[in-house]
Amino acid sequence: MHIPVAIIGAGLGGLVLARVLHINGIRATVYEGDASPEARSQGGMLDIHDFNGQLGLKDAGLYEQFLELIHPGGQQSRFFDKDGTLLMDNPDDGKGGRPEVQRGELRRILLESLPEDTVHWGCKLSSARSLGDGRHELIFADGQLVTTDLLIGADGAWSKVRPLLTDATPTYTGLVFFETWLNDADVRHPDSAQAVGGGSMFALAPGKGIMAHREPDGVLHAYIALRRPKAWVDSIDVSDRAAATSRIAAEFDGWAPSLTALITGCDVGPVPRIIHTLPETHRWSRVPGVTLLGDAAHLMVPSGEGANLAIYDGAELGKSIAASSGDIDAALLSYERELFARSTTAAVEASKLTMLLFDETAPYGLVEAFEQELLGIPNS
Repeated sequence: MHIPVAIIGAGLGGLVLARVLHINGIRATVYEGDASPEARSQGGMLDIHDFNGQLGLKDAGLYEQFLELIHPGGQQSRFFDKDGTLLMDNPDDGKGGRPEVQRGELRRILLESLPEDTVHWGCKLSSARSLGDGRHELIFADGQLVTTDLLIGADGAWSKVRPLLTDATPTYTGLVFFETWLNDADVRHPDSAQAVGGGSMFALAPGKGIMAHREPDGVLHAYIALRRPKAWVDSIDVSDRAAATSRIAAEFDGWAPSLTALITGCDVGPVPRIIHTLPETHRWSRVPGVTLLGDAAHLMVPSGEGANLAIYDGAELGKSIAASSGDIDAALLSYERELFARSTTAAVEASKLTMLLFDETAPYGLVEAFEQELLGIPNS
C-alpha cells in the first residue's frame, strides 16, 4: 500500500498536524499503535498556553471548541513546604493565559474534526527504512507494509522514526514521578482536597516533591517526585499497592498528613513515570521526506510545555507543508529551523524549572521565582 503522507502517532501533535493538513485540502493517514481511542487513559489536566498551544488550536480551527473544555478555577496554584505551611496562593481570576483542560477531551475534539478513516488504529510501527528519493517503507507489527512520500514521526519518546534522522536516544534524568489518583476527594480526603484547591498544588523539598492537580468530579491527580537511581525505582512492585505506597510514603516521613495522603490514600496507582530526556540542543541534518514533532523531536523534563509544543509543532508543520507549492523539503527545512530554536529554548527553561523544583533551595527558590514573575521582575 502507498500513502502520500503518513503520520506515526495519534497524540495531540500528530492529530493537529492531520487537522491542519485536512483543512488545507491535504490528505494524511495517521497510524496509531493503540487499538482504539479508549485503549488507555489519556492522562490528566493540561494547561494550554496562549503563546503556543492555543495558537496551534486556532490554526486547526478548534479554538472555540477548546474554550468549551476549560476547567473553571484550574489556573489556581498553591505552594507548600513539607509541613503543610502555605507559602503562596495564586487564585484563578479568569485572566491567566494558561487555562486547564482534560487531555482526553482535547484529543476527542481533534479526532472528531478529522474524516472518520484518517486514523488507523492498532497499527504499531516496528521499523522504517529509506527507499531513496524521500520515500520510506513502514513495517508494522502485524506485518503490514506501507510506503510513503512524506513520513512524520509524532510517536513520542521512543520514536521508531527518529533513527532515520539521528542516533540520539533518551537518557534517564534520575527523576521519577509516581502518579496517583484519589476519587471523591472532597468527601473522603477533605484536608488533601483543601490543600490542592481548585487547580494545582506544589509541596517541595530538596530532591523530592508532592504535586497535584484537581480534575473534574472530585478527582485529585498527584505526581510524587523523587530523585532516585533506576534500580531503586525498579525494585518497587507497584502491583502490590499497599506495599508500594508504603515504601514511597516512607520517603516523605514527617511530612504533613494532608500531603502524604495523596500517596497512601490513592484509589489508582502508583504508576511510575521514569523521566527521560533528549539533549537540550537535539537536532539533525535534513533528510529528504521525513521529520519529527513533539516528544519524538524534543523530549524534555516535564514543565507544562510538552503538549503545548507538540500542538504548536503540528500546526506549524502543517502550515509549512500547505504553503510549500510542492517543495516539501524546503518546507521541512523551514519548519525544522524554527523547531530547533524553540525546542532548545524550551528545554533549557524546563531544566531551570526542574532545578527550582528539586534543588537545595526548594521550595523557596520556586516561590521566589513566581513572586518575581508576578511583579514583572526579569529572571537573572
